[in-house]
Amino acid sequence: MSARKSLGQHFLLDPDLLARIVRAAGPLGGVRVIEVGPGPGGLTRALLASEAAGVIAVEIDPRAVAAVAELRTRDPARLTIIEADAATLDLASLVAAPRAIIANLPYNIGTALLVDWLTQAASFQVMVLMFQAEVAQRIVASAGDAAYGRLAVLAGLTVQADIVMRVPASAFAPPPKVESAVVRLTPRAGAPERVVLEVVARITAAAFGQRRKMLRASLRAIDAVSLLDVAGIDPQRRAETVPPEAYLAMAQHAMAVGHGIAMPAAARQFRA
Repeated sequence: MSARKSLGQHFLLDPDLLARIVRAAGPLGGVRVIEVGPGPGGLTRALLASEAAGVIAVEIDPRAVAAVAELRTRDPARLTIIEADAATLDLASLVAAPRAIIANLPYNIGTALLVDWLTQAASFQVMVLMFQAEVAQRIVASAGDAAYGRLAVLAGLTVQADIVMRVPASAFAPPPKVESAVVRLTPRAGAPERVVLEVVARITAAAFGQRRKMLRASLRAIDAVSLLDVAGIDPQRRAETVPPEAYLAMAQHAMAVGHGIAMPAAARQFRA
């Protein structure tokens, strides 16, 4: 099975490396694991070799569906295959809790998928995901870091994010042009509800959309400069210096006073 560039496919087949990825999730006894983009089934095999209660493989490529289907003949009770675009599915509705996501994500859609999953992070016991190393750094970055941006804000409010493994390009077939990293995401207790995170997304869209400008200028486009005072933020600061909790405070106040950016009709899709 050849990898398709259009689908962002880079296959990982080293059994020892795949087993390490599975172990990074911690104990999986009784947990139903969702895998997105199984490809030829390398990670699927490692998941089936674990104590996971079941594996739900979501794959859009019919060739990969056929490849993984061969594994189902060996363990039909624990492996379910769904041929679909993961971006169109509510993964939390596929299986009962406790559930986890463990996946070597297609590079071309990995960030967009993660953003959606972070807004419902409490639905999963853990997420262990492979990204380009640059994206992984953006997920775990703290305020003031060069990689800090909208993705780090959302992650900082919803999960504890840690890079648990770095993977060289040579480990993949075909090798990508970049290094990769595995990130473990553990939900934070008391994370904001999805509707609040959507408002955070609108605020950060404006704030980081003009990174070089002071917040008093970048937030003027959404008439949100007054929110800075509420959160105790100096209007002369730039977006990359403000911690996630401050963006949350602005979003919560916007909802409390009925600010326009908090109205459902103003919802926009979040892009990291």
